[in-house]
Amino acid sequence: MPFWPVEWKFFLRCTVDNTSQPFPTIGILGGGQLGRMSALAAIRMGIHVRTLSPKPSGPVEGLGESLSGDWTDPDVMRNFVTGCDVITVESEWAPAEVAEEVAGDIPVYPRAETLRIIRHKGVQRKRLTEAGLPGTQYRLCASIEEAEDACAAVGFPAVFKRFQGSYDGYGNRMVHSTDDIPGAWQALADPDGLLVEKWVPFIRELAVMVSRRPSGEYVVYPVVHIEQRNHRCHSVVVPAPSSPDIQNQAQQLAVQAALNLDIVGMLGVELFETRDGAILVNELAPRPHNSGHFSIESCKTSQFENHVRSILDWPLGDPSLRVPAAAMVNILGQRTGLVSSQSLRTSFEVTDAAIHIYGKTETRPDRKMGHVTVTADHPEEALIRAEKAASRILL
Repeated sequence: MPFWPVEWKFFLRCTVDNTSQPFPTIGILGGGQLGRMSALAAIRMGIHVRTLSPKPSGPVEGLGESLSGDWTDPDVMRNFVTGCDVITVESEWAPAEVAEEVAGDIPVYPRAETLRIIRHKGVQRKRLTEAGLPGTQYRLCASIEEAEDACAAVGFPAVFKRFQGSYDGYGNRMVHSTDDIPGAWQALADPDGLLVEKWVPFIRELAVMVSRRPSGEYVVYPVVHIEQRNHRCHSVVVPAPSSPDIQNQAQQLAVQAALNLDIVGMLGVELFETRDGAILVNELAPRPHNSGHFSIESCKTSQFENHVRSILDWPLGDPSLRVPAAAMVNILGQRTGLVSSQSLRTSFEVTDAAIHIYGKTETRPDRKMGHVTVTADHPEEALIRAEKAASRILL
């Protein structure tokens, strides 16, 4: 039997003509949990799925064609997109610009320009301000001296944010005094500097998901309350305990952000509700988002199904709740090592919650390994039950 190099096998697999297929094929750049749950939603609708990751990824194995290769290589990307009807991304750091360069008439959503704006925290903040969306005071700092001046202007505590590559609490640091500035600068500054923001004394953090089609139709999900622990999302509760007026403002701001950035697909909008009743936009995520995972069990159409529908420019599903209340709690890694079959089996002794395990074969402290969702008559009841269920799952 002849030996075929990996690259050639990759080419053979990716240039199959799918034009005669009755169902479309979507290509997803990324193989983590967001790619997994998007793929699951697509497959349920009869849609073919192809994923591309820089290296083999457990979460998408067995879901359509899960491929790995250098996705910054135009030849690899060209072979991947061939036969797809649309390309999307799992995260804002996926190389959508490479896909756009080689895709020809195959659309890439969200667009590379949208991702370019959002993936750089400084550019994103400037764009939100120019769009008239309310936010905290900030400075774009190209030197440590500018960061010192920014802290003097916005006051302490301040928040230092890495311009690119920040996620799940990585890349952010609280700065309480001038003594903290050198260490924070050294840890976070990119070649073009970093973002300094005034810390917001908020009542609670909120989030809103928006799904939008290329044709312009959009739907807005219910406002959720996010609890962060150690700068990472711990829980999401819906409906949020904010007043109807606050929730309406939050949804309007989320739609405004989606329209301003010409979003296609899902947009997660994180917000602060302040003590004086104001709503401030914190950050954007141009994709399905942790704050929308509750929608799988709790909404008439999940964020993942509407993401797939939107990039295909299909009619969007109803995002409203089909239960009175729900809570989602993340399952984080507790140790460093491989996931054992015993720990996985034990996880499913929890029978009073919807359990989602992401298929990651290696665990480490604070890594997102899965989540649980509980629906109930009241938000408080849902959260209590969800936290109890999550605490019994050790991966």
